Amino acid sequence: MHITAKIRIQVIPEQEDVLWHLSEKCRLVYNFALAERNRNYQENKDRPGKQYIGYVQQANALPKLKEKYPEYKWVYSKVLQTTLKSLDDDFRSFFALRQNGDKGANPPGFKGKDHFCTLRYNQSGFKIERDQIWFSHFYNTVPLIFALPAGSQFINVKQVDLFYDDIKSAYYVSIVHEVQPAQEYRDNGLYQAFDLGVTRHVGVNSHGKFIGFSVARPDKYWKTPIAELQARRDHCKKKSRKWQKLNRLKRKCERKQGNQIKDFQHKLSKKIVENTRANTILVGDLSVKQMPRSRQATPGLNRATQNTGHLSRFIRFLTYKATLAGKRVIKIDEQNTTKACCVCGALHDMPLWKRVIECECGNTMDRDRNSAVNIMVRFLSQNALRTGYRQFADNLRQTGLEIPVHSQEAPCVGGGSPRIWVVP
Repeated sequence: MHITAKIRIQVIPEQEDVLWHLSEKCRLVYNFALAERNRNYQENKDRPGKQYIGYVQQANALPKLKEKYPEYKWVYSKVLQTTLKSLDDDFRSFFALRQNGDKGANPPGFKGKDHFCTLRYNQSGFKIERDQIWFSHFYNTVPLIFALPAGSQFINVKQVDLFYDDIKSAYYVSIVHEVQPAQEYRDNGLYQAFDLGVTRHVGVNSHGKFIGFSVARPDKYWKTPIAELQARRDHCKKKSRKWQKLNRLKRKCERKQGNQIKDFQHKLSKKIVENTRANTILVGDLSVKQMPRSRQATPGLNRATQNTGHLSRFIRFLTYKATLAGKRVIKIDEQNTTKACCVCGALHDMPLWKRVIECECGNTMDRDRNSAVNIMVRFLSQNALRTGYRQFADNLRQTGLEIPVHSQEAPCVGGGSPRIWVVP
């Protein structure tokens, strides 16, 4: 598997001048390509058999661009190609969001003159040896050689990105390299299913035991200072010195909030992987944009669900940490896992304020526990694991819960320290 190492580098003024000149050429290529796509769309949108320009046509035009404007030869050829590829990826992401019903998705925009365009070296144009990294360029004779932490070892490096963090005023390289898991995955017959939520994550294992983790909510602390800074900024003339000062402070607070959430997710995902004997961890296939968002809900709940929950990122952390430990995370379609009774399968209306599911069959339990059981049963059913299903049902019976008797066939989608608490 491949992971990314983010490393801060020290840049001297001469090297910084080179980096900004290279970035400016990449920025112009991105903007010109975007303008060409927009113009091509306006010219062809009403014609039959629509043929729009894409990445291949624009990448093939790069040699002619370099002949006409020799200054674009300063940049390593693959860096310009990956710049066009990033534009193509932005459009693909935009179209995918629109097709999934997200009407608020915006198309790619132009990069401003103060924007540092990431320099992406894919497979070539760089060299790593003796705790140093070297980048190719043709602007002048100043070498782009930067020191790496002592003892750094990277195997089968696939890609290196060089970018600038304007909040910290620092330069970084992110190195995508290959790592070998501690051991190969082996199904040991033990499973643990999790229902992921905004305020807590509830899980159930093959033995019918429930466990839960409360989720840190730093956004509750940061929302007040961020809102105050935004209100003060909005009363200033845009792009004025005071506006820019308040905008930097606002972005700094947002960065701290995001870092605290990310730190908690790293710790919690590591805790889950290291403290379970199950080699298979089951989670719901989340679509955060389709999670409840209504005018009746509180602004804090909508903000937590849509903006600061980062549940998809938590699943990514859990997946790669599990892979390194020789375990596997499998996504299960969680449609109606909260609404369906885990005993009889009857569907119930479950608004967010309703925390307990009460079914006519006699089943009364916490909605998160009910969802975790449904995810586990759905996985065992779809994989025809009848032995594991019977053992899980027997273990649930011993805890006082009824046996799930309905089928939950569904397609499989894919292969501070956290505070722990046991669900009563």
